[in-house]
Amino acid sequence: MNKPITNFIEKYFLHFNAAALVDAAKGYEAQLNKGNKMLVSLAGAMSTAELGKIFAEMIRKDKVQIISCTGANLEEDIMNLVAHSHYKRVSNYRDLTPQDEWNLLEKGLNRVTDTCIPEEEAFRRIQQHIVKIWKDADAKGERYLPHEYMYKLLLSGVLEQYYEIDIKDSWMYAAAEKNLPIICPGWEDSTMGNIFASYVLKGELKASTMKSGIEYMTFLADWYTENSKTGIGFFQIGGGIAGDFPICVVPMLYQDMERTDTPFWSYFCQISDSTTSYGSYSGAVPNEKITWGKLDINTPKFIIESDATIVAPLVFAYLLEM
Repeated sequence: MNKPITNFIEKYFLHFNAAALVDAAKGYEAQLNKGNKMLVSLAGAMSTAELGKIFAEMIRKDKVQIISCTGANLEEDIMNLVAHSHYKRVSNYRDLTPQDEWNLLEKGLNRVTDTCIPEEEAFRRIQQHIVKIWKDADAKGERYLPHEYMYKLLLSGVLEQYYEIDIKDSWMYAAAEKNLPIICPGWEDSTMGNIFASYVLKGELKASTMKSGIEYMTFLADWYTENSKTGIGFFQIGGGIAGDFPICVVPMLYQDMERTDTPFWSYFCQISDSTTSYGSYSGAVPNEKITWGKLDINTPKFIIESDATIVAPLVFAYLLEM
């Protein structure tokens, strides 16, 4: 089988972070070969960085069994799907003045590093349809998790009229087709979370119509218990709540539920450009997680200190060539 990416990185990525990338990819491959499952966590603006172009294929090829992501990543993949041509790239973003930033705001362009998300075509286009789904559930007394509402939105077909990229490049659509479990902690601070809260404040929705973070944790606890017999790995892109929330399910089950037969995570890798610092979760080295009961002393551990928009596609390409 032709493996151009694999051959390239194995030939040239020989030291330092390059070698760590190869080791982590091989460790991920070993987990899948053992029949273990893998959780991938997405922090940062990975959806706006269009990681979906390759991550969707990872989902379709069963290289990931559960996802933890921020509310921003949950919605921004769909925003890119329906508004791609309206995005604006600002290559000189490091040189922008406060006035330049204000001018972007007045044009309805919300900047994420070098990419501006168009408010009208992205946020509002989704809002008009997702609100109907929320209100329908509210009227019926039904309750769902944030990603389940997004799945309903995608699978209903109401957004097809707006599609501006190939549907195969949307990781959320790939996940919806498989009904892949997603954990989305802290969803409330996303744009759709803010919009939902505004309808609660206006008395048009009940807060309870949206299931909570505690319910995400209990859902994850049941999923982990059911699926960890052979092992579950943890591939973390960035840091923050998308990584810290799901990894804590193990000490919660082991210590708080007193299920002392709960297996530790069987693999851990983090891609991060955060330097090791005092009290920073994103900058903590993997061994610190041993002290919190998240990783075992023998868990394969990797950290790749680099830009995730460069590293993650290379790791995923390697895995897709398996």
